[in-house]
Amino acid sequence: MAAVPSLPPQTDVDAQETQEWLDALGAVIQQEGPERAHYLIEKQIELARAAGINVPYAANTAYINTIPPDKEVRSSGDHAMEDRIRSFVRWNALAMVLRANKGDSNLGGHIASFASAATLYDVGFNHFWRAPSENFGGDLVYVQGHSSPGIYARAFMLGRLTEEQMDHFRREVDARAVVLSAPVADAGLLAVSDRVHGPGADHGHLPGALHEVPA
Repeated sequence: MAAVPSLPPQTDVDAQETQEWLDALGAVIQQEGPERAHYLIEKQIELARAAGINVPYAANTAYINTIPPDKEVRSSGDHAMEDRIRSFVRWNALAMVLRANKGDSNLGGHIASFASAATLYDVGFNHFWRAPSENFGGDLVYVQGHSSPGIYARAFMLGRLTEEQMDHFRREVDARAVVLSAPVADAGLLAVSDRVHGPGADHGHLPGALHEVPA
């Protein structure tokens, strides 16, 4: 039994009349704006309820952008430069995974996971996540493990990881070396000896691709 009543599926008995109503509403939106259209819709619902028509409540909305394009605030920054940087990050992530899989290593790397989310991470790093400062402790980003190649690629471009470290992706090396692979091999994590804090960060390991936003 549904907690919220809903109207049964109906067949449009007069498609022309329906289209006329829709056209009228569309004209109001275009000529007088969405506020006026919303007011008219509310008045119709009010009239329907007063006439005894059961108007079911629905908390669900259409799966569309709730901000009209003309009201969207354009993001700050140099879009062309950000796109170029993102291309370099994708390239370095791909190169790291391909180099790690030379021969018969079968290390994998889930490169498509990062490629599909590169813009999401890029916008986060460029516009939302903040580095430590005198008045702020800094953001820690727990990255989905399979997306770690892109995070390492960005760190490499920032000079936080060396080419030697990148070549040890998903590989164990001597404990005296600068880099260790994380215990969770499937995530393909590296160990970073500095700037890593929080649960599981012992011995410089990077749990779940924990990443401190660089200053």
